[in-house]
Amino acid sequence: MRDARGRAVRPSALLLPLCLACGDPNTRPSGVSVATGGDASPPAFEVDRPRRLTSIAAGRTDSRGRPLRVACVTCHSLRRDAPLPQNAQQLTLFHNGLRFDHGNLTCGSCHVQGSASHLRLANGATIDMLDVIELCSQCHGERRKAYDHGAHGGMLGSWEPGLGPRRKANCVSCHDPHLPRYQGGQPVLPPRDRGSASDKEAH
Repeated sequence: MRDARGRAVRPSALLLPLCLACGDPNTRPSGVSVATGGDASPPAFEVDRPRRLTSIAAGRTDSRGRPLRVACVTCHSLRRDAPLPQNAQQLTLFHNGLRFDHGNLTCGSCHVQGSASHLRLANGATIDMLDVIELCSQCHGERRKAYDHGAHGGMLGSWEPGLGPRRKANCVSCHDPHLPRYQGGQPVLPPRDRGSASDKEAH
């Protein structure tokens, strides 16, 4: 199959824009890596899989001052299977105090009863927690299209495909899935204007 310029194109490359436009999670690629070009091309980028998808901050540090995390399975493998709460106010144990503001969704809209390591798609199929980007893409199709084309989500590594690994932030790298409105952050270092008076005084 060839495109408008006469170049050979795989059928899957032509179907991708259609799949993203219709928002069907069953026809969309996995999201772990997005390929470009012919069959021999390397992936354009890999999607980051944050530790928060498999563990939770313990609120303590190790002997080197690094924050400790506890794997979700540590507690969930020992608990009895119980119905999911309908809202965050019904959480009375470990996750109590969770802030939730994500439309009209309930816990069961995304989580799978009895399986802390899986998520539920709108069609009832389950996916691994690490593939959360596929869950988000069901409702946020326009954002997913922008993400796949580089207009949304930060690139970690080189923008040039041949100059090293390319990794993009996951949805949950920047957005809390329970409170998805971006909360902002502080830059590590303030911007530096070499022409400002304060910068000249420092030198």
